[in-house]
Amino acid sequence: MLVSSPDPVIDANLAIALDALLAEHSVTRAAARLHTSPAAMSRTLARLRRILQDPLLVRAGQTMVPTPRAQALREEAATVVRSLGALLSPGVNVDPAGLRSTFTLQAADLVGAALAPGLLQLAQREAPGVSFRIRAEELEAGPALRDGRIDLEIGAIDHVDPETQVEELVSLRMVAGVRPGHPLTEGTLTPARLAAAPHVAVSRRGRFTGPLDKALAEQSLRRRVGVVLPSHLAAMTLAARSDIVCLVPVASPGAAPSPLTHDARALGLHLLDIPLELPPLTIGMAWHPRHTADGAHHWLRNTVRRILCTPDNSL
Repeated sequence: MLVSSPDPVIDANLAIALDALLAEHSVTRAAARLHTSPAAMSRTLARLRRILQDPLLVRAGQTMVPTPRAQALREEAATVVRSLGALLSPGVNVDPAGLRSTFTLQAADLVGAALAPGLLQLAQREAPGVSFRIRAEELEAGPALRDGRIDLEIGAIDHVDPETQVEELVSLRMVAGVRPGHPLTEGTLTPARLAAAPHVAVSRRGRFTGPLDKALAEQSLRRRVGVVLPSHLAAMTLAARSDIVCLVPVASPGAAPSPLTHDARALGLHLLDIPLELPPLTIGMAWHPRHTADGAHHWLRNTVRRILCTPDNSL
């Protein structure tokens, strides 16, 4: 009956020591490189000689020179150590240029439209192997993040799941968007004049009311919403072609312009400050904690952060 010998124990420290010895050709310098003592490195060299059955380094006058076996092992040892370093280093240390990934993001149309140009620009520059799939707000984000159907949710995060990681990115304020020549562009905009104008509301759930209605009600005023649309871009397009008033998010005073305002300006909308106290719109991103230390996802989050939190010319 054949009796197999036990598998050899793999000691990564031996590979690291071998790499240092073959690179330095000196026990003393290899010890200094690995922050250990020359005596400990001498013992390690003796152990390597027994395992490999080769002297590896031999004395030649005042120096040590590698044996033919050691010379053959040098590049292989260096490769193993580099691989160990990559394997055991934090996941955030990833080279974006080497990524080959498709990221799925979930966002409202206005947020997706604001993100897409910057995502493509930065991916082309830093991670050409990356592509993006932006989904409408059609999935319940908590379960979708958990099971991997989406990698990142971006927008007004209105769900609180204990396991979900949430980072607030930017705080915006709402203004009124109207076409050029709209009656509200003449004279002072008062709450009464704003309430008297026809409005469009944006809601995925078909709701006619929101924070503006609550603020108007505190002034004993009520607006008339003629239509509810599920798309911010559709609402702004409607406002550009009619006397309808839509709401547009803009940066807070003193902050860099928000890319979420670009489409409103491209449509030629006039943006009017609303003379009421409205709650800020906080845009954030949410992800499942299993991605927190992942290097590729770290690049994705940082890319989104750079697009939404910095001026265009700093991308």
